[in-house]
Amino acid sequence: MSDTAWQGETVKAWLASRFAASQVDQDRADRRGRDYGDDYDKAAAEEFVCRLARVHPSVEDQARFGAYLKELLDRDEYNRTGVYSERRFEREVKAYLRKLIRMAKANSGFENTSHFQKD
Repeated sequence: MSDTAWQGETVKAWLASRFAASQVDQDRADRRGRDYGDDYDKAAAEEFVCRLARVHPSVEDQARFGAYLKELLDRDEYNRTGVYSERRFEREVKAYLRKLIRMAKANSGFENTSHFQKD
């Protein structure tokens, strides 16, 4: 667990940077064609999660944010038009939510706003 206090603004900035990166990744995969549907769906899932999380008021409080992410994870389905595979999209949304839950719990990783990140 990080020794620093929860910084809602840092988390919002990270979510905004990931949102922007996911849009670029979707555009790149879309231009490459149907063979890159996996990449498109993964980026669309990241965009979906970041879109919801960055505007939710719970982002200012670590415990509330973690609870909100768990609520999202407990959903039965996630709807987004334009993806190649609904099943793959939903799987990627859940994987991204789990990653974000781990990051929020540990309060770490939000300072890295580079486009390409290790998982």
